[in-house]
Amino acid sequence: MKKILSANQLKAIAVIAMTADHLAWTFFPGYSEILFALLLHILGRIAAPIMWFFIAEGFFHTKSLKKYMARLLILSAVSHFAYNFCFGIPFVPFKTSVFNQTSVVWSLFWGLVLLSAAKSSKLNELYKYITLIFVCVIAFPADWSCVGSLAVLFIGMNRGDFKRQAAAIALLSAAYGLVYFVFLDRLYGIIQLFTCLSIPLLSLYSGHKGKLNGFGRFFYLYYPLHLVILGILRTSFFK
Repeated sequence: MKKILSANQLKAIAVIAMTADHLAWTFFPGYSEILFALLLHILGRIAAPIMWFFIAEGFFHTKSLKKYMARLLILSAVSHFAYNFCFGIPFVPFKTSVFNQTSVVWSLFWGLVLLSAAKSSKLNELYKYITLIFVCVIAFPADWSCVGSLAVLFIGMNRGDFKRQAAAIALLSAAYGLVYFVFLDRLYGIIQLFTCLSIPLLSLYSGHKGKLNGFGRFFYLYYPLHLVILGILRTSFFK
């Protein structure tokens, strides 16, 4: 199969899918069963695995891991307020639920921490397992919970073996879907399984960055900005 999609093209697909998903949550709040909203959510499932994949890729390509981690941490802090404003979640966590209390960027940041710990030659196995448990706890309240962090870890650890990476995406998505099915909403638990639509797209990754220079910087601006705009629309339409 010819590898025809660059990193930037896949990231652009993720941005479109993510925006569609957030539009659905904004204008069809709650677990809507309106067909159009469900279709937007299904499209939106493509976004997270592509993010997981390229956070892991970024670990291997970055010139400075510390600066990469710092950028993600700052983005997660800014995005916390943008995300919670967008969806009407209190800025102080756990007032309404233990689920979805902050954005997916928090989960991505801790996934990068996990991958860094796993690849470190300075940490023994005990410290690596302690880090794993700690991350699963601290990332749990984020969008995609600790599943996003674990996905970054397993995708990074299996770099070069796409079958294993795809299996990690499928199994972790199934685990997340099961939690959704049992504790939140059955229909939306099933919808989480559509993350597997990202696998054929990722299989077309050429290994090249692509022609869109500065796309990473664009995402750092776009992610919180689009949430703020949607939040303004939400408060205008649904007072």
